[in-house]
Amino acid sequence: MTSQKRFIIEVEAAKEATDGKPSIGPVYRSTFAKDGFPNPIDGIDSCWDIFRTAVEKYPNNRMLGRREIVNNKAGKYEWKTYKEVYDIVLKLGNSLRSCGIEEGGKCGIYGANCPEWIISMEVKLLMQACNAHGLYCVPFYDTLGSGAVEFIISHAEVSIAFVEEKKIPELFKTCPNSTKYMKTVVSFGGVKSEQKEEAEKLGLVIHAWDEFLKLGEGKQYDLPVKKKSDICTIMYTSGTTGDPKGVLMSNESIVTITAGVRHFLAIFNESLTEKDVYISYLPLAHVFDRAVEECIIQVGGSIGFWRGDVKLLIEDLGELKPSIFCAVPRVLERVYTGLQQKLSVGGFFKKKVFNVAFSYKFGNMKKGQSHVEAAPFCDKLVFNKVKQGLGGNVRIILSGAAPLASHIESFLRVVACCHVLQGYGLTESCAGTFVTFPDELDMLGTVGPPVPNVDIRLESVPDMEYDALGSIPRGEICIRGKTLFSGYHKREDLTKEVLIDGWFHTGDIGEWQPDGSMKIIDRKKNIFKLAQGEYVAVENLENVYGQVEAIDSIWVYGNSFESFLIAVANPSQQTLERWAAENGVNGDFDSICQNTKARAFLLGELVKTAKERKLKGFEIIRAVHLEPVAFDIERDLLTPTYKKKRPQLLKYYQNVIDDMYKTAKEGQASMQEINLPLKVFAAGEEPTGERISHHDNALDEAHASGGVDQCKAITPCVLAEAAKQLAFNFYDTFSKKQS
Repeated sequence: MTSQKRFIIEVEAAKEATDGKPSIGPVYRSTFAKDGFPNPIDGIDSCWDIFRTAVEKYPNNRMLGRREIVNNKAGKYEWKTYKEVYDIVLKLGNSLRSCGIEEGGKCGIYGANCPEWIISMEVKLLMQACNAHGLYCVPFYDTLGSGAVEFIISHAEVSIAFVEEKKIPELFKTCPNSTKYMKTVVSFGGVKSEQKEEAEKLGLVIHAWDEFLKLGEGKQYDLPVKKKSDICTIMYTSGTTGDPKGVLMSNESIVTITAGVRHFLAIFNESLTEKDVYISYLPLAHVFDRAVEECIIQVGGSIGFWRGDVKLLIEDLGELKPSIFCAVPRVLERVYTGLQQKLSVGGFFKKKVFNVAFSYKFGNMKKGQSHVEAAPFCDKLVFNKVKQGLGGNVRIILSGAAPLASHIESFLRVVACCHVLQGYGLTESCAGTFVTFPDELDMLGTVGPPVPNVDIRLESVPDMEYDALGSIPRGEICIRGKTLFSGYHKREDLTKEVLIDGWFHTGDIGEWQPDGSMKIIDRKKNIFKLAQGEYVAVENLENVYGQVEAIDSIWVYGNSFESFLIAVANPSQQTLERWAAENGVNGDFDSICQNTKARAFLLGELVKTAKERKLKGFEIIRAVHLEPVAFDIERDLLTPTYKKKRPQLLKYYQNVIDDMYKTAKEGQASMQEINLPLKVFAAGEEPTGERISHHDNALDEAHASGGVDQCKAITPCVLAEAAKQLAFNFYDTFSKKQS
């Protein structure tokens, strides 16, 4: 029998709880760092050094590219070389300084991904350029509304803002409050005459991109000395609650993470090279994309930009043919759903061939074979279409920013014919903290072991009954290393809350796996107490309920004034419409979502999953609202990285929440009045006239014994709508299941 693989080593012992402080688990690091963390390349002390040295080594390599648009049709990618980009960078830097932007000034940028965005970063407007001219780069998510943008401009004291042409009106909405600091605006495109007039009235100077570049002609400015400790950017978190926080990121953080990535990939013979091509479509105000692009630039690779439309992303992939594809789970979920839909309409034979090929390859991979060795014949004949759909050259897909469902990860590891890795990190840790390994299927459902430049430990959370010293160590994930941020801008109080003795407290609850991988199981902050005193870890429940096939996304809600949970769910349109056709429910998707039977079906699936996962009675959802429109950024329900904004969700669905609680309570009252014997039904006996006075307890026991699954169409919310037929429906459903 082979011994269990283990990819971490202990470097410090555990500590018992003392003086009111919780216990702390051992400190671990990657086995790849057993002899010490990898050092950055000599002479690379800043982000500017990364770019500068790349220009010296690879002046004629393609650096930045975008698709040529002719007659509103997208053509081939057009490229600028490293040398061409560098020349523009120098001009832009001179223009900045000629506008009176001195060392220590703050430069904002507001818009979607485009080559000009990266150039701006390179000239100390953003990223490396901050060191080149002693300026701070302050990027904004392109999906932020004017309120958040106004806050960031004022909080960071942004004096010059670069803005996507179509975002100019949105930027003007921040005035006059923002003009206390913001004096100059530069459009990445043109500027209309009326916009110039409006800017003048607001006390702003506005320039078109080409016009701004000319301001620095014939001028030259000395660059300040660059240090690792210098702040290169203020990266504002998108903020699921409250105002965004300005994360101060140093040169050392980014230089350290690039060294770690190079070291990690080299171990698996997957080193980045100048031949690599990366597609940039994630927000560049997102540290995940930022860190990856620095790695690509360091080796002289190429970065191609999408057209800004998610519906056209697959087409852009086909034209660019990238080798590195970084994604958030939402994008990969769409890829998965699209493939499943094609399979479902492909006919019996095609589906059978696909399933056989999938099972064969997946089986070999579980035996330890690499994805290349597992089934080359199947790759060529069956899975090649999937590979070509991603451009044909992808060798690494890296998912981050949110959890990727295990069934999607395993599916893509088989059919994408490349390494599919899942990572974990935060803005405060410069993205990379954990990552799964190529061809290690045992890591499915985890975020892998630590990257080779951080130390990790768990801290117990007694209130949530997570014990870092338990037989299965669980607790808050804490990180130590040079990748960490330098603090929150102007918020020393918040910095002291999370940075304690060099350890960053993430707020995420992790569970060490036997091989040294980390599994994210909960969120420390997303807990609340129900009226009966039970604590609910809502994020963990959403991960459980999110596995229901009929649901794309779910928001679980409860509070300390209520005794049970309810939810708003985005159903899977394909699954729900198929169910409707099979069960005689007519109408379009919106009307199906409003149908009582459809709600009962979805709630039954949720209850079934709760029972299978052995959730506690108070963790079971008692009512659900089906929302046909997916939670989105446009309604401010999600952050730009697709995390739920819970306060905003509550505000948006407040009336729905109130109605669900009212209806569910009416259902409880109806249940008490009509002598419905849940206990007896759960036990499988004939109904009697026994009165159930404590519905919650009876229902919990029914959940535990399986009775509710047998009569899943009966729920408190349905009861209120059809109280007269309650006993009949319940018994009828139960009897059919028994027969």
